Amino acid sequence: MSPEIEYQIMKSHVNELRQAAARHRQVREAQEGNKSERRSVFGKRRSS
Repeated sequence: MSPEIEYQIMKSHVNELRQAAARHRQVREAQEGNKSERRSVFGKRRSS
């Protein structure tokens, strides 16, 4: 493969990883929010 094509593939792969990381961060933040709500309801922290 030519270096230009390899570079384009690498760039698109980096973008995919960035998007996946952003989704993962959103999920983690949502889970953290749920944990704090659970703690207040049950009086102790339940881990999933």
